[in-house]
Amino acid sequence: MPRALWLLVIGMAVNTIGSSFLWPLNTIYIHDHLGKSLSVAGLVLMLNSGANVIGNLFGGHLFDKVGGYLSILFGIFISLIALGGMSVWHGWPEYIVFLTIVGFGSGLIFPAMYAMAGSAWKEGGRKSFNALYVAQNLGVAVGAALGGVIADYSIQLIFVANTVMYILFLFIAVFGYKSISVSITNQKGSKNARLDTVNKWNVKALFILCIGYLLCWIAYSQWTTTIASYTQDLDISLKQYSLLWTINGAIIVLGQPLLNSVLNRLETSLKIQMLIGIGIFIVSFLVVGKAVAFSGFLAAMIILSIGEMFIWPAVPTVAFSLAPKGREGFYQGIVNSTATGGRMIGPVLGGVIVDIYSITALIFILIGLFLIAFITTIVYDRRLKMVPGTVHGQM
Repeated sequence: MPRALWLLVIGMAVNTIGSSFLWPLNTIYIHDHLGKSLSVAGLVLMLNSGANVIGNLFGGHLFDKVGGYLSILFGIFISLIALGGMSVWHGWPEYIVFLTIVGFGSGLIFPAMYAMAGSAWKEGGRKSFNALYVAQNLGVAVGAALGGVIADYSIQLIFVANTVMYILFLFIAVFGYKSISVSITNQKGSKNARLDTVNKWNVKALFILCIGYLLCWIAYSQWTTTIASYTQDLDISLKQYSLLWTINGAIIVLGQPLLNSVLNRLETSLKIQMLIGIGIFIVSFLVVGKAVAFSGFLAAMIILSIGEMFIWPAVPTVAFSLAPKGREGFYQGIVNSTATGGRMIGPVLGGVIVDIYSITALIFILIGLFLIAFITTIVYDRRLKMVPGTVHGQM
């Protein structure tokens, strides 16, 4: 990999380690330590995710205007201000305000990092996005493991640890990202009718694909919300729950390079890769529905981890291949805001369903969402094949 991509990979890992101290424990902290219901916890996380959606969209636009370096620094500064405040004031309702600001700040960062990765190693294709994905999950593995240990000692220290990691990320960005060059293209006033048609259908294809991506994230987010709380009801400790995320990250870090090698040899299209992943997700949630002990959740997490290795890096890869020059940030902003939208809707939907019905009812509904996602993934590029000059995203 080029040096620029290595710097992005290291920064992504550090950033994710910091955020992974907090996000797996958010629902537990709001429910058990602040004494709020699962529905209220879902609403708080919805505010965080809503701000993250806005941050993603604005961050993608900002990347296309001023480049990745300034976009990332802006996001880090905003996040640091909020995390510093949260380290001091983490009661109710201050927690809501700071968590919402953190959502916006972190949302600014991710579209820029993914767009920079694609630009830094264009000939690498899906490898650039796989590298960032592995870095994220390395961060999840380390952060969740350390977070569980820290939370068992004092959950208040989680906020301080998160702040320290963001300060380290700031140093990496300041001294490492300024030299990463990204071309900025202004496409206003295009007179090329064929190019406009291609861009129109590429955007439509991306939105159809992102419908399924949204539904998958709505289901996946239950692992940090309703399923997290459900494990506590079954007397599974915080340390064991955090261990699940450590295993998740470890499987992805160790397994993604092997999976990439297999997929490259088989010349598997990204569409087939995503469809396989959705099928594996369904199996994972069927196992969750039957789980009553830690071993059951462990098995489900292992299956879930394999499924996400197929899906999560594939979607930004398709988005980058669909994006016209100078719009890479916008397309990555759409993808990242879609994922965040799923994390926004998921906690509220899941919390309400479990509060009114049961975890079993939720599992059945989530499987239905996966089936819809399966259909949208099949059809997203169907119209592209009939429009000359479009890119199908089959890297």
